[in-house]
Amino acid sequence: MKFLIQRVAHASVDVDGRTVGSIRKGYLVLIGICDKDTKKTADQYIRKLLSLRIFEDDQGKTNRSLADVDGGLLLISQFTLYANCRRGNRPSFIEAGSPQHAEEIYQYIVEECRKAVPLVQTGIFGADMKVSLLNDGPFTILLDEHAFAAQS
Repeated sequence: MKFLIQRVAHASVDVDGRTVGSIRKGYLVLIGICDKDTKKTADQYIRKLLSLRIFEDDQGKTNRSLADVDGGLLLISQFTLYANCRRGNRPSFIEAGSPQHAEEIYQYIVEECRKAVPLVQTGIFGADMKVSLLNDGPFTILLDEHAFAAQS
């Protein structure tokens, strides 16, 4: 699983010229899912996402969480986070999860986030989406398996 988290001043997603999701301050999260990912994996990522303290406090330190700033989430499924560019110039997406599995885990992530965050918006799984954002900072974090590796 991969979460590409962008702290945003605002973000939106359009499908067929119609806005289907938008937030003001919060996180735009691009979500990549592979076939080995489970709901247990998703729970670990969700906990980390919602616990991150990457908004500035009154002293300018990144010390405030999404809840502390009443931020929203815009969750977008993005299989291209699993692009393999090691050979040739055309990316391979063989490492991305099957659409059926990825959609199941993606929908689970959305449902779980909605239990904790008042404003959760989404794109449309599998659609051609146009995403707009104003990255605040810019501040972008990649959560992948390395973010959860055992510390020595």
